[in-house]
Amino acid sequence: MRRFDWKHRATHGLIALLSIPAWGQTPALTLRQALDRALGQNPQAAAARADVQAASAGAAMAQAELWPRLNFTEDLSRGNDPVYVFGTRLRQQRFAQSDFSLASLNRPAPTGNFVTRFSGQWMVFNWFETQQQMRGARLETESTKSMEKAADQGIVFAVVQAYQAVLYSQRQLDVARHEQETAEALVHDAQTRVHAGLAIDSDLLSAQVNLAVRQQESISAQGSVDTAWAELEAAMGGPVNPRPELQPIEVKTFPEGTLDEDISKALAARPDLKALAQQTQALNQSAKAARSDFYPQISAYGNWEMDRQTLAGNGGNNWVAGAQLNLDILPLNKRVRLEQARAAQEKASAQEREQEEQIRLAVSRAFTSHRVSERMLATAQASMDQSAEALRILRNRYDAGLATMTDLLRAEDGQRQSQNNYWQAAYGNTVAYAALLFATGQLTPDTAETLQ
Repeated sequence: MRRFDWKHRATHGLIALLSIPAWGQTPALTLRQALDRALGQNPQAAAARADVQAASAGAAMAQAELWPRLNFTEDLSRGNDPVYVFGTRLRQQRFAQSDFSLASLNRPAPTGNFVTRFSGQWMVFNWFETQQQMRGARLETESTKSMEKAADQGIVFAVVQAYQAVLYSQRQLDVARHEQETAEALVHDAQTRVHAGLAIDSDLLSAQVNLAVRQQESISAQGSVDTAWAELEAAMGGPVNPRPELQPIEVKTFPEGTLDEDISKALAARPDLKALAQQTQALNQSAKAARSDFYPQISAYGNWEMDRQTLAGNGGNNWVAGAQLNLDILPLNKRVRLEQARAAQEKASAQEREQEEQIRLAVSRAFTSHRVSERMLATAQASMDQSAEALRILRNRYDAGLATMTDLLRAEDGQRQSQNNYWQAAYGNTVAYAALLFATGQLTPDTAETLQ
């Protein structure tokens, strides 16, 4: 009778769980490579960059209000309206004595006019309203840049989560396949024992039921791998064909600080909070600009034109220049605009304070989760070692006929569960630390690379 070598198979199973395949068709995809791809292809990153470009264009538009406006017009007209004809011939400097006759004044012949005109306007002084709008537009641009950083950090965290989820699901699949192989060997051993009269049929049936369950777990684990890969591809901004091996993230402990230190880091570094502060400052400038709109405005204007009977002919030219003082003596709509600006300013300030409280809460949760995950990892490691030793002892007892098939299957379940618990704790520990970095505003591709 062939004796089932439990120790040999268990050793090879552990090696399969801890080793990295070196014969893949494609190079291993590192976490940094996944992050770089995501930041380059993820639609959220592209949308954030577009917001920055739009805000920059808005700032340039606000600055353009400082410069004069110059317009060029080329106009062609023809008619016999008496006033039109009289003014046109006068501007063309073709007015003659005969044009004063009553017939010419009342019923003039149709006259054509080609006009070349340059006109300009310039806001000389509007109580610094334009400058305040410019400062507000620049702050809006800085706010969108901060939101771009926040979006990038969110993408980095999503990739870290998805990357770890793929690794965890692959570990689950490795465990499930190893348990399936063990279950197949157990069925073969039970058959041999039944034929030799050393076991009863119920032992073989129990082993076969155990094998069916392990096969179902392998199928489910494969589905989890496919789902995790789909989530990683979504985080990276598109499918990866063919899917490469992932470089495993090392199971390790991470540095710990204090909760107060982490909260202080978050309040100083969180880009979304900085974006809200910049948005509040921009709205402050908008309120100042709305107040400036109540005061008088001084503007200048100028116009030069040439009028001629034909496009290439000679004609007369004239110019007009002046300055204008404008004061709205019934500024009802401006009062409404000022009230709206003040309300938006108060809302932004309240949102900024609310965000600070939400950040404190998020950091507290992430800090606690990190501490808990570190302890769970240590406990899971000890539990896995203990269950492996317990299973080894029970297998020896089963081989010696001192334990039942039920005892052996129960020990197999315990070891499988302890392995899954360990890898789940290892996955949770890395993600929890990444979540703490994200909550404190420290999660970047460089800091995320230290997780691996």
